[in-house]
Amino acid sequence: MHTNFSVSLDKILNEFSLEVIYLPDSADKILISSADINRPGLQLAGFFEFFDSSRLQILGKTEMEYLTRAEEDGKDALDAFIAQKPAGIMITRALEIPERMKSLCEEYRVPLMRTEDATSSFMSGLISFLNVELAPRVTRHGVLVEVYGEGLLILGESGVGKSETAIELVKRGHRLIADDAVEIRKVSGKTLVGTAPDNIRYYIELRGIGIVNVRRIFGMGAVKQTEKIDMVINMEPWNSEKVYDRMGVDGETVDILGLTVPSLTIPVKPGRNLAVIIEVAAMNNRQKKMGYNAALELLRNLGMDDGTFTDTPSPKDEWQRY
Repeated sequence: MHTNFSVSLDKILNEFSLEVIYLPDSADKILISSADINRPGLQLAGFFEFFDSSRLQILGKTEMEYLTRAEEDGKDALDAFIAQKPAGIMITRALEIPERMKSLCEEYRVPLMRTEDATSSFMSGLISFLNVELAPRVTRHGVLVEVYGEGLLILGESGVGKSETAIELVKRGHRLIADDAVEIRKVSGKTLVGTAPDNIRYYIELRGIGIVNVRRIFGMGAVKQTEKIDMVINMEPWNSEKVYDRMGVDGETVDILGLTVPSLTIPVKPGRNLAVIIEVAAMNNRQKKMGYNAALELLRNLGMDDGTFTDTPSPKDEWQRY
């Protein structure tokens, strides 16, 4: 089921250090629900077809100069624009704001803010921020760690050893992002980013010990707030009747929020050093993304490659070749 998310205007104000000119209500009560923004060039010219009032409106040097000249010519471009009641108006480059604009924003209860940043750089930062805050998301039970720069989402049934493996990885110099509940956001058409809920961030549960704070015990270098998800690792108890992949030619994948992510299934049994195995999996995953597959190279060396497989990256989805 599709869910619409929102972010408070207060969070945007704090993130970009915006100067508040006028707010119709408390900033934490004003919610922004659209990740798209708009520079209202056509709207100031009087064209409001397809205009989306839920978007934040950015006015830079060009728009402000146009409004100045339109006012001199007796045009009511500003009146018609603000009468649409957009979600908010942001003036860039610390430009001077006409009194007419302030009074109209108060009349129609439209938030008015200003920033010293250049228009393009401010828009870029705001779009990135909104894409993360308003991204489609799902919460998975698992552990998210960063190993050699690769974001690994470790899944498995309760008690299989996910948290214990994560602690071993942290001791080996890698970083913990989330334990138990991983909030996954689709921040673009190609990227998934995982984080921990605020109230359990940096905490990890170890059976027999209890709850520990990884940041307090291992230091700031052992944790990270967010990380992209490059691979999913499924940990399961060893099943002697199941045939596990021993070559790594036919790669598994899993669908998360409509995106295909490479995955591995690692059987767990006493004596297996899971931390080392996951480290190797991370390095091997990076090699595959760079176009090298050790299994395919071995098959060629043995003369067993019939041309079915190729290690040439596909522009559409390089993982489909496996």
